[in-house]
Amino acid sequence: MDYLAAPVAKLIEEFSKLPGIGKKTAQRLAFHVLNMSESNANDLAKAIVSAKKNIKYCSICTNLTDIDPCNICRNKKRDQTSICVVEDPRDVIAMERIREYNGLYHVLHGSISPMEGIGPEQIKIKELLNRIRESKDIKEIILATNPTIEGEATAMYISKLIKPLGIKTTRIAHGIPVGGDLEYADEVTLSKALEGRRDI
Repeated sequence: MDYLAAPVAKLIEEFSKLPGIGKKTAQRLAFHVLNMSESNANDLAKAIVSAKKNIKYCSICTNLTDIDPCNICRNKKRDQTSICVVEDPRDVIAMERIREYNGLYHVLHGSISPMEGIGPEQIKIKELLNRIRESKDIKEIILATNPTIEGEATAMYISKLIKPLGIKTTRIAHGIPVGGDLEYADEVTLSKALEGRRDI
């Protein structure tokens, strides 16, 4: 990229390190930033630095937060008897958006994946088990890991650890999305949809 000024080339290079950002998108983002007002560019830079500096794990649920415990864990109006276990902080956002669940969360920050060298020790399973043992209120663990091989393996592993503790362990249903066609669904999705059928 000899034809670009060094700071522009560096900006494009840094944007291209972001997930899902190819060279063309990185270039578009870089030129967008260059066309921003100086105050807007400074606000963007400050927001990135502030998020990186101030965000940490909640000491209870391990979700990302700037206060400890996080707003969800400190909210006594939430159902203290159930914990929804998810893989990623973005999954908490997705669950909160539907406004159907009013319990607590636990974020694993990944899933068990031997192919990638990720075992139970690399994700936040130990913290979940400690939390369950220390609480007298928890009656149900909802396993909401992704419907992937790794997500299923993680859910099975956690359920085997929790069942001896006498706590109800459930798995979110998987199946055909609303508006989807059966002919386009794969065999695993159809199988899960049949398993999760209910009375109407």
